[in-house]
Amino acid sequence: MTDSLSAAEARRIHLAAQSLARRRPAGRPGPARFREYLERQGVLQLDSVNVLARAHHLPVYSRYGPYDRDRLDRWLWSGEHAFEHWGHEASVMPHALLPAMHHRMTEYASWQGRHRARLESERPGLIAQVRDAVERNGPLTASALEHLAPREGTRGTWWDTSHVKDALEYLFITGEVAASRGPHFRRTYDSPMREWGLPRASEGAWGLTAAEAQQALFDHGLAATGIGTPADIADHFRLPRSARDDAHRKGAAAGAAAWAGSAVERGLATWTTVEGWKEPALLATGAVDPGRATASALLSPFDPVCWYRPRLLRMFGVDYRIEIYTPAPKRVFGYYCLLFLLGDRFEARVDLKALRRDGVLSVEAAWREPGRAPGSRRRPDAEVTAALASELRTLAGWLGLDRIVVGPRGDLAAALAPALAAA
Repeated sequence: MTDSLSAAEARRIHLAAQSLARRRPAGRPGPARFREYLERQGVLQLDSVNVLARAHHLPVYSRYGPYDRDRLDRWLWSGEHAFEHWGHEASVMPHALLPAMHHRMTEYASWQGRHRARLESERPGLIAQVRDAVERNGPLTASALEHLAPREGTRGTWWDTSHVKDALEYLFITGEVAASRGPHFRRTYDSPMREWGLPRASEGAWGLTAAEAQQALFDHGLAATGIGTPADIADHFRLPRSARDDAHRKGAAAGAAAWAGSAVERGLATWTTVEGWKEPALLATGAVDPGRATASALLSPFDPVCWYRPRLLRMFGVDYRIEIYTPAPKRVFGYYCLLFLLGDRFEARVDLKALRRDGVLSVEAAWREPGRAPGSRRRPDAEVTAALASELRTLAGWLGLDRIVVGPRGDLAAALAPALAAA
């Protein structure tokens, strides 16, 4: 075990691995930066929420600054660099990770069995019909295939589904069809051979074994996070923390402790202790402490730094919960709150909304971060609001919004409004 690390050293190491320890590089990011992000992280989470910007647009912006979002989408959905599957929830991943994802396509036995049985009972033969239609005529949207099983009821007001959509989702999860995105973020489906250059999962021997794949994903998560407990690192690709957590699949996984032990044996990491942590941490070989963190960035709920709540609380003192699905009267901080990183600490959180027709970035609420990073001092409000105002101006410019309007909600709102006006 290596010498112990202070809480601040651990934070800086993690932020450096996440490309968030230094000020953003100069220049307008393009494909080289897109590739750098995707290959380093291995996963870029997707979500349909677009109250501010698409979920997959924000992590790249947070690290590299303003860029052409359409250019990123063209790069991602070209079929040459990335594929979509369940890496950390719905995600885009680099092609190099396809073999490591093969086992997820073939081994979610209980979910696949129940889903397939229901569809075959309610719409016999539909799964095969949908797969064959995609194979012949893809890429296709779900709406282009609805004639195969016309809806029997009205469309839902929240989750809109149908037998055809269920069949496509089953085929996508099992690797029998490949997914991409068309205009307006609409998912399209095509044959794996055309989209990935590989046969469908049930017919191809191109995947790693489950044990090999899980270890490879854990190793990738270790490099992407720099430092963490085995559970922290396993969460990067939503790996089971223990064999018991993996009981719904065909075979039990080794678990995070075993993958961590293997990484140490192979020289990919060393064990260390961190001030205030109750269990030992893995320190990735080659991970560095920059000595001082100088970045300033807004991080969305879909950012890798924010995914795993136990790590965020332990490392940064931040208790963070996305409130999108919380009824409005029960929300504490707001519908779509972003954390404001200043140096190696989160100093504020802001509930943001893009009012595109009005050209306004609306700060629905602005709060000082109530949690404190272990061993840190509280920065003055004036310093935080000045830095946050600068970041909000950059964000508004990237989104093509002309004005920033600050609402009255939150204990930082009264100070933020004049800071923006003075800038």
